[in-house]
Amino acid sequence: MNKAPAKIEDYAFLSDTQSGALVSREGCVDWLCFPRFDSPACFASLLGKKENGHWLFFPAAKIENVKRRYRGDTLILETEIETKEGAVRLIDFMPPRGENPDIIRIVEGLRGEVLMKMELIIRFEYGSIIPWVRKAHDGLEAIAGPDGLILRTPIETRGEDLKTVAEFTVKRDQRVPFVLTWFASHRAPPRAIHPEHALRDTEKFWNGWAGRFHYSGPWKDVIMRSLITLKGLTYAPTGGLVAALTTSLPEEIGGVRNWDYRYCWLRDATFTLITLMHVGYRDEANSWREWLLRAIAGSASQMQIMYGVRGERRLDEFELPWLAGYENSRPVRIGNAASNQFQLDVFGEVFLAMYESHIAGLETNEPDWRLQVELMRFLESNWNQPDEGIWEVRGGRKHFTHSKMMTWVAFDRAVKLAELCECAAGENIERWKKIRDQIHREVCERGYNAEKKAFTQFYGSDALDASLLMMARVGFLPPGDERMRGTIEAIERELMQDGLVLRYRTEEERVDGLPGREGTFLPCSFWLANCLHFIGRTDDAKKLFERLLALQNDVGLLSEEYDPIAKRQLGNFPQAFTHLALVNTARILGGQVKVPGSDT
Repeated sequence: MNKAPAKIEDYAFLSDTQSGALVSREGCVDWLCFPRFDSPACFASLLGKKENGHWLFFPAAKIENVKRRYRGDTLILETEIETKEGAVRLIDFMPPRGENPDIIRIVEGLRGEVLMKMELIIRFEYGSIIPWVRKAHDGLEAIAGPDGLILRTPIETRGEDLKTVAEFTVKRDQRVPFVLTWFASHRAPPRAIHPEHALRDTEKFWNGWAGRFHYSGPWKDVIMRSLITLKGLTYAPTGGLVAALTTSLPEEIGGVRNWDYRYCWLRDATFTLITLMHVGYRDEANSWREWLLRAIAGSASQMQIMYGVRGERRLDEFELPWLAGYENSRPVRIGNAASNQFQLDVFGEVFLAMYESHIAGLETNEPDWRLQVELMRFLESNWNQPDEGIWEVRGGRKHFTHSKMMTWVAFDRAVKLAELCECAAGENIERWKKIRDQIHREVCERGYNAEKKAFTQFYGSDALDASLLMMARVGFLPPGDERMRGTIEAIERELMQDGLVLRYRTEEERVDGLPGREGTFLPCSFWLANCLHFIGRTDDAKKLFERLLALQNDVGLLSEEYDPIAKRQLGNFPQAFTHLALVNTARILGGQVKVPGSDT
């Protein structure tokens, strides 16, 4: 079967909280990395052709209709496929596990009698290596290099043109299982698991996790789905959260803005930790905090903006020339060179996380405090340096206004944390207060453009930047300040496209050093909704929020960006930063978060 590439929003997400897969609306697994989120993919047709690996089930007859859903508050995907002869349900899931990950697919007959076909193409190392396939250990083994996969099913399979195929008929109430398990090739495959027992246990796992959700406001189901997505993007052994499941899904179709997001950003750590604490997931918040402290341990000058899921620091970037790219968007990149960038804002985000976690009951101990003091000592000498900024530009360092604002946050929260925890701060507190006030004055003087009546992207610039919508949220200025209002209104005038927000104008000053354009940035659009609420325009805020919710796909997932012209999602998927922003905006508009600078 020749398969046209699916749109990004046509995918659903599976996870066992160590790795994950993308399944198209037609029931094809086009992306799967085993055994970790950042491992080389064994199904990579998402970024190339079907010959780069996929796993597809489809009826022999013409498909009349497809509908799908997640089973309750889980990541168990149910896809119903109808033909004139009958209908089947494809049940896809990845059971939370130990060493050996599985993806399990059960074909269930709903009505009539349906002739089904299966096509399995395994290509290790991002679609480049054809494995050695044999029947052994009560299954079909595929081995190459360090990787092994074993397929176990009662259905007879056969080899055909370097792929594995099967045909089988499914009648009403009949269930046919397929279990694909990864194992290290130098070891024997693990014992077979019972697919129905695994399904029951997986449902129990997700329902148990969802049952800990504490929330009494509106949009509860929407928030729950985003939280489940965030949990699915969490690497359970360490508590780290990857920014997205994928690499190189483009910010512009056919363009070069294609990045690997399968790593853990400190920025995401901050907002995730704070969010989880406020909705009942204290254990996950604590795991995130511990991951954060382990990752940044060591010399403050060597702190990175992102790490691997176990805290790895070497995330060298390279390209895969054999993959054509998603809809010919090249290059396909593995690793992320931004890991070596200098971004001042992460210091503010780290201290925001430490302060918020302390007041929520995750108390700061003396070793933690010593590490934070070292970070502040480094920041004292470097806050006034140019950096690459929150958007990880590749056009050279500048004095980005958002970066400087976040250094103010670092000093402000360090002072407050020292006062709260009664840590050995000594003369540090008074010195930090002076630097904090100095930064505030400088940002207000050099980051504000009186002609624009707005804060701008970097000192001396006329360009706007949506990251400055965070000013009110972090307490740099009260929402009612005329400079804050002016910035919000300027962003509405100049950074909006079809009612959604751009990060910045990529064509202005080429600050990011890259050709081409990008879509509207969904997290920034949620931030604007927050700000509109903060300045009393709550009706406008809710309209924007509902517009954003309407961009979710049929199973509640969002990517990083949206193209309002082509009406489609862009960028890596599903995107943790977007789902975090959704949860926070729902809580803000639902009255669960205090308006900055007020008692409401």
